[in-house]
Amino acid sequence: MHLQNKNILLGVTGGIAAYKAVELLRFFKKTGANVNVIMTGSALKFVGKTTFEVLSENPVLSDLFSDTKSSVKHIDLAARADAAVIAPATANTIAKLANGIADDALSTTLLAVTCPVMICPSMNTYMYQNIRVQENIDILEKDGFFILDPDSGVLACKTTGAGRLPEPWFIFDRVEAMLTKKDLRNKKILISAGPTLEAIDPVRFVSNHSSGKMGYAIAGAAEKRGGCVTLVSGPVGLKTPAGVERIDVETCEEMASQMLARLESADIIIKVAAVADYKPVNPKTHKIKKKDSTKDFSILMTENTDILKLIGKKKTKDQFLVGFAAETDDLEKNALLKMKKKNLDIIAANLVGTSDSGFKADTNKVKLFFKDGSFFDIPLMDKSKVADTLMDQIIKKRAE
Repeated sequence: MHLQNKNILLGVTGGIAAYKAVELLRFFKKTGANVNVIMTGSALKFVGKTTFEVLSENPVLSDLFSDTKSSVKHIDLAARADAAVIAPATANTIAKLANGIADDALSTTLLAVTCPVMICPSMNTYMYQNIRVQENIDILEKDGFFILDPDSGVLACKTTGAGRLPEPWFIFDRVEAMLTKKDLRNKKILISAGPTLEAIDPVRFVSNHSSGKMGYAIAGAAEKRGGCVTLVSGPVGLKTPAGVERIDVETCEEMASQMLARLESADIIIKVAAVADYKPVNPKTHKIKKKDSTKDFSILMTENTDILKLIGKKKTKDQFLVGFAAETDDLEKNALLKMKKKNLDIIAANLVGTSDSGFKADTNKVKLFFKDGSFFDIPLMDKSKVADTLMDQIIKKRAE
């Protein structure tokens, strides 16, 4: 969403991780960005120019003098760029940028850009730790460049340590964050996501179909806007959004405990988690065995803590509370009743049971109801875009 129609300069230098830049390019294109690739001579030894030209749908710049029709093409690219990312960035290229050296297409272009620039160092561990390399990285960081720390692991040279280029999805995510307006800077945001599990016995439990995708998308969107985000998550198989503190829980009581412990310091609370409303009264310590003589089986249940209602009672006038309502019918009636009962500022309601909305789907269609009586429809779209739209509305309503 933040990169759609943006002009991205992708610089590729001569490291073994140059192949990862191909996947990074695909991420940029998938979001609707226009990408121009600049490759160093060494980079061409690792990945062919044709691959980048086909995927970017633009000619690759690798030689300042190869195009006699436009000797200032690099200046034009620099002027139009909304962001530049160098991935991988070798020690050699980092040294050039830190010291103002312009002796190839990439370093010359980078001297002319005025947009945000992200540097992704990737090299042998001992090279990365070298005092001169670290001094050059410090210079770039002080000059306003965004430095993405390398990952640690086994490198191509068999060395184990820092120097590995982060995965393309992570670089893409951080470029998005770099270009996102920081309208939640320093705000503390507490979010719950996923299902809860209530044990019947050691191998069985009561739960629901929540995948956690919506809550995780909201956490990622809030972090990109500068928020200090804590995500209290039920059991899900999702990657933690970059920059987000994740606390794993299993039961409703565990989630309530973690949410309430952090409530006082939160500016915005968004409860997306689908908490099990009931739990077995007497969970068994051993697996319940099937008995041929017993055809019917019943479990005595008791009501769980209503986390959202409890937070609604405890929240202060300066705190902003958002709840979610997954309904199968009477969407507006049920949502408005829940908003009033639980003292919410916004309730995000959606109908579940369809393949393109609600649990497990990658898309969602949501209707926002506000405390002042107004409402806002979010049409069917990817959950990451729903999350951004929701954050827009939260910021707007808080300001009002």
